[in-house]
Amino acid sequence: MRRQILQATAELIARHGIGGLRYDQVAELAEVNKTSVYRNWPNRDALVAEALTTFGADAAPLHDSGDIEADLTDYLEALAAATASPGGRALLNVVSSARDIPELRTVVDEVFDQRLAVLHERLQSAVEHGELPAVDFSLVGEMLTGAVQMFVTRGSRPFTRTDAQRVCAIVLAGVRAGHVQHH
Repeated sequence: MRRQILQATAELIARHGIGGLRYDQVAELAEVNKTSVYRNWPNRDALVAEALTTFGADAAPLHDSGDIEADLTDYLEALAAATASPGGRALLNVVSSARDIPELRTVVDEVFDQRLAVLHERLQSAVEHGELPAVDFSLVGEMLTGAVQMFVTRGSRPFTRTDAQRVCAIVLAGVRAGHVQHH
């Protein structure tokens, strides 16, 4: 039942943002009694935070095949799918409102930090194995994931494998040209 409620919450935030989130709508979508929602989450921010943690954190897997370009392409493609899912859209919807709500800000930061940590680790390995020069992991991570978020949020068309390949190729070409040195 908790899972149904959390899923319904993520779905509604994805559709309408956090502002209009109402417990009766959550209960209706989750097919549970409204009192069940109130009993488990008397605090609305706690409900939103848990829904985001549960459904926004489906981080994309990032493999280390020894080919950084192929691994990043796979990762960006999976990340685009995760970002376009209800949980991912809910997360992006909350980003703007999270600034004023410390509890949500913490959750949003945690989910994004988790995603970037995976990326940093893979970039670190690429540097250690001579696949890439020393690089500012945070900047490269933001450039790669930012492109995906931008695409998905604008939603004019789906983010394809070709898009993932092009984003990786451009970012890594810049890295290899030595313009993004580690400070």
